[in-house]
Amino acid sequence: MQNIWFSKICHAIMGNVWGCTQQVKEYFSLKKINDALAIENHELRMRISYLESVNPEAEIPDLEDGKCGKFRYIPASVMKTSNGSNHNYLIVDKGSKDGVVIGSGIITGKGAVGVIDAVSRNYSYARSFKNFEMSISSRIGREGPVGPLSWDGMSSHGAVLKEIPCHCEFSPGDTVFTSGFSTIFPQDIPLGTVEGSKIVNGATFDVSVTLFEDFSSARYVTIVENLDKNEIKDLEESR
Repeated sequence: MQNIWFSKICHAIMGNVWGCTQQVKEYFSLKKINDALAIENHELRMRISYLESVNPEAEIPDLEDGKCGKFRYIPASVMKTSNGSNHNYLIVDKGSKDGVVIGSGIITGKGAVGVIDAVSRNYSYARSFKNFEMSISSRIGREGPVGPLSWDGMSSHGAVLKEIPCHCEFSPGDTVFTSGFSTIFPQDIPLGTVEGSKIVNGATFDVSVTLFEDFSSARYVTIVENLDKNEIKDLEESR
């Protein structure tokens, strides 16, 4: 009985210490987060200004319920994340009551973060990009070759883009974007830059990529749902 009570007290103390430590870490990371948000807002304002200068008479649509085109966007915060295993995950503070569905993607201004695997009323569990079971259809440049991009398993910023034909030309520093070929992520989300490559079996390149996203410090994210994915899935299954 004494051991049980002692164990409960220890767990309570550990929980309180973890909570205080987490709050302190979040407090000291606020400046970094705010600086990143300020840069992202500036870039968005610049893009809006450019679009308005190209077509001054264009009307901005009413983005009801976060819908834009064939995608719907839901802002969320990361409540918990893992970074130390081969099968990392994250938990965000939006669930079924907010309209989140399984299979939705998670993105930030710096790339793709993960895919929703489970949903409760108030929270969602997502498979992180830093997971050996996940890959993203990606493209070198906006018109370049397409292949699956996956975590290299060694560093937070490392990834490998595979199945790139040997006749394709690219250079270190080229930006890698989402291709839009999957039903999860919109196209042209910048993911990282090309660092180098090696030939595999004399037929294709494995391209090393440095990711823009810092997964260990991701705090604010956006859940994105393809509103046409069920129609596309039904069409594929019918064939």
